[in-house]
Amino acid sequence: MIHPRRSCLLFRSWLAVTLGVLAVRTADGRDVSGSRPNFLLLMADDLGIGDIGCYGNDTIRTPHIDRLAQDGVRLTQHLAAASVCTPSRAAFLTGRYPVRSGMVSSDGLRVLQWTAAPGGLPPNETTFAKILRDRGYATGLIGKWHLGLSCASASDHCHHPLSHGFDHFFGMPFSMMADCARWGLSEKRLHLERPLRGGAQAVALAALTLTAGKLARLLSVPWRPVPWAVALAASLWAASCSVGTLIVHADCFLMSNRGITEQPMRPARTAPLMLKEVSSFLARNRARPFLLFVSFLHCHTPLVTTESFLGTSAHGLYGDNVEEMDWMVGQILGTLDAEGLTSNTLVYFTSDHGGSLEAQDGNSQYGGWNGIYKGGKGMGGWEGGIRVPGIFRWPGVLPAGRVIHEPTSLMDIFPTVVQLGGGEVPRDRVIDGRDLLPLMLGATQHSDHEFLLHYCEKFLHAARWHQRDSGAVWKVHYRTPVFHPDGAGACYGRGVCPCSGDSVAHHHPPLLFDLSRDPSEARALTPDTEPLFHQVMARVARAVADHRRTLSPVPLQLNARENSWRAWLQPCCGTFPLCWCDRESDAL
Repeated sequence: MIHPRRSCLLFRSWLAVTLGVLAVRTADGRDVSGSRPNFLLLMADDLGIGDIGCYGNDTIRTPHIDRLAQDGVRLTQHLAAASVCTPSRAAFLTGRYPVRSGMVSSDGLRVLQWTAAPGGLPPNETTFAKILRDRGYATGLIGKWHLGLSCASASDHCHHPLSHGFDHFFGMPFSMMADCARWGLSEKRLHLERPLRGGAQAVALAALTLTAGKLARLLSVPWRPVPWAVALAASLWAASCSVGTLIVHADCFLMSNRGITEQPMRPARTAPLMLKEVSSFLARNRARPFLLFVSFLHCHTPLVTTESFLGTSAHGLYGDNVEEMDWMVGQILGTLDAEGLTSNTLVYFTSDHGGSLEAQDGNSQYGGWNGIYKGGKGMGGWEGGIRVPGIFRWPGVLPAGRVIHEPTSLMDIFPTVVQLGGGEVPRDRVIDGRDLLPLMLGATQHSDHEFLLHYCEKFLHAARWHQRDSGAVWKVHYRTPVFHPDGAGACYGRGVCPCSGDSVAHHHPPLLFDLSRDPSEARALTPDTEPLFHQVMARVARAVADHRRTLSPVPLQLNARENSWRAWLQPCCGTFPLCWCDRESDAL
C-alpha cells in the first residue's frame, strides 16, 4: 500500500509534467501537443560544453552542430543528472534521478565495469522508448548502451536495449574505452596487470629464496613447494601479459539486436558502420513515426578517428575526434533531409556529461574542455562535470535562434518526448524531468525546475535553487573532491575524482555560489558577503529534505556485488573463452 504522503508526492510529480503540455501552441497559434513527430536524439560521449562553436569555441570546427543551434533552440544551463556515463544515461532514458533506480553505487564503482556483470537498468524501469514503442513508434538505438546486458545467464538479456523499449539495436552493449585500443591510458588493464605482476614477482622471489636457502643448507624445508611456486609465478606472469587481450574480447564487441557481429570489434571501422545503420533505419521507417537514439562512441578515449580526419584540427587527436563527430552529425542530418523527414523530426543534441580533465598522458590532453565552468567528468557537483550542450531543432515549430538560460536537465527529455509522442507520463513513480516544450516555445518564461540535486554515486554533493522572483541561481555544495596536486583543478593521477572518503571535503557550513553572477564558481559566498546566506541555506535544506522523503530503498546496481565479472554471463561469439567472429566485413 502506498503511503498517503508518497501518493500525494507521486500525484504532484505527474501533474507537474503533464499540465504544461495541454494546448501548447506555436507562435502562429498551432497546437502541437501530442503531434507525434519523429525524434532523432544525438548524444556525444565525454564531450565538453566548451568544445562546440555555438558554446564559445572558435578553434574546433563544428559547423553542423552550430547550424542545429542556429536553426533551433539552444539551452545554456542544461544539466546531466550525473557526471559519469552509466547513471547519467539511466536518468536520461527514465526521466528519474539514478538514485531512484539504483543506478548508482556506494563503494567507488561509478559505472558498469564489465559487460558480463549482472547489474544494469532494472527491468521495472520505464524508458521513453518503451512508452513510444507501445504507441506505435519504431524505436532504434545505434551506438553505446552501457546500461547492462544480462542478469542470470548470458542469453537472458534482461538489461538489453530490446528489453527496454528499442525495436532495433546496433552498437556496443558496453562502452568504448582506452583498453579497446590498448592505449597507454587504461580504465581496467593497468589496474589488473599491476597486482598480477606484483604477485608473480613476489612468488618468484619466494621460490628463489627457498632454492637458495636449500642449496646453502640454511633451510630444512622440503623441495616440494619450489616447483609449485615457480608454476604459480609463471601463471601469474602469463595472466598479466594476456589480461589486455581478454578485456578486448570481453568488452569491446558489436551487437546487432541480440547477436554478436564482431568480437573483438575493429574500432576504426565502427563509425562508418554506425552511419550505415542510421541510413538503413531511417529508410525503413520513413513512412511511420520513429524514435532514433544515436549514441556516439566519440569523444571518449581512445578517440578512435578515421584516417581522413587525423591531423586536421588545431587541438590534436581530441580535436580531430570532435570534428569527425560533427561531420557524422552532418551526414545523419543529410540523410534525414534526403528521406524528406526534416520538417517532421525533432532533433536533439547533447553530451552525457562534461569533458574529462584527467584524460592526460604526459603533456598530451585527451579529454574535453568545459569552458568557463569549474571541474569536469566525475565531479558530482562542479558545473564542468554536469553542464552539457542542449540543442533542439524542429523546423516550423521551435523558433530559430532562441537561447534559453533557465535550468534544464537531461531528465526533461523523457516527459517532452513521451507527451509529444502521444504517450502518458507514468503515475506510479516519481518523474523528475519536466516537459520542455512550453519553455522552448515561449509559452512560459521559467523552467519548471525550482530545485535540482547533484549526486556523486549515492551521495548528494550539491543542490541548485532557481529563485525565480530574483533571477538568482543559488548553488550549495555539501561535498567537493580534493584536487591533486594542491592548486590543481582536477584529480590528476587517477581516472576520476572520488565521491567519498578521505579525498572528499565535507563543508560545514556548505559552500554557496550565485551562478547568475559567478557561473565559474570562483568566489564562495559567506554570511559576511551575502546577506541572504542563511535564508538560502535554510530553503535549500528544506528542499533536500523534501526530496529525500520521495526516495525508496532499491538495490544498488553498480556496487561490487552486481558489478563484478561473471564467467557465465560473458557474451561469446564462439565457444568460451575462444570468443571471436567477424560478420561486419561484408557490410561496408
